[in-house]
Amino acid sequence: MAGKDAVFANREISSGEAVRCAAQYLAAHQIEDADNDAWLLFSYVTHISRAMFLAERRARMDQAALDVYETLLMRRAAHIPLQHLTGEQEFMGFPFHVNAHVLVPRQDTEILVEEALKVVKAGDHVLDLCTGSGCIAVSLWKLCAGLSVDAADLSAEALAVAKENAETLGAEVAFFQGDLFEAVAGRTRYDCIVSNPPYIRTEVIHTLSEEVRAHEPYQALDGKEDGLYFYREIIRNAGDYLKPGGHLLFEIGYDQAKDVSMLMQAQDYEEIEVIRDLAGLDRVVRGKRKQEELHV
Repeated sequence: MAGKDAVFANREISSGEAVRCAAQYLAAHQIEDADNDAWLLFSYVTHISRAMFLAERRARMDQAALDVYETLLMRRAAHIPLQHLTGEQEFMGFPFHVNAHVLVPRQDTEILVEEALKVVKAGDHVLDLCTGSGCIAVSLWKLCAGLSVDAADLSAEALAVAKENAETLGAEVAFFQGDLFEAVAGRTRYDCIVSNPPYIRTEVIHTLSEEVRAHEPYQALDGKEDGLYFYREIIRNAGDYLKPGGHLLFEIGYDQAKDVSMLMQAQDYEEIEVIRDLAGLDRVVRGKRKQEELHV
């Protein structure tokens, strides 16, 4: 690929030189983790392992592969998310397909799955609201034998991705389209409800990284004016869908723990707990619906 915008001025280039030039090119375009992204795109294109690369890095790179590599590097330099280029992101040890219709699964969200696994057991019925790629619902089904899992989302495009992931990973998750609980109205009561809802304040979205604000679905980001809209809606209505003694768990923004906890307290949830992520930031709020009192 000739021209001043080409990544590789020299087309007769070794694999090692190609990766080095790629990292420099991405860094020049303000890609935060340029070295890692350069390697991951090289590995994606060539299917070469790190060990094989180190052993053969002086070998000339195949020209067809170099063309594909350069095209992907240019797209990454335009701040298209790496995962949109490769179509995949690992989550809880499983490979999930992603595209522009779903949020890219984050490592922080694994905290929500880990906390849910502490309170569910075989035979329980779980609901994942705002499922997106289905990473939470599918991971729960895969990691807790005998669990029954429903998942809901407003976006038909997101549900198509989630269904594909469930099928690929062999997870028997039931998917429903609709606005929050409307998607499962009249279906059942659940032992556990989990959600990673949109929670970014509308006025803040424009300050997010270009990868996020320009390429991830706005609907999955926008938590309305104060970022708490979906927490209010879910907590206010969860009592009609959650069994007494059932658990409600949310992923939250780093500064939302107090507000979400107070919303749950106002609806008489007990044992409310805030769990931090690996960076020490508040990440999950967990609570338990009160058992119904027996009247003699």
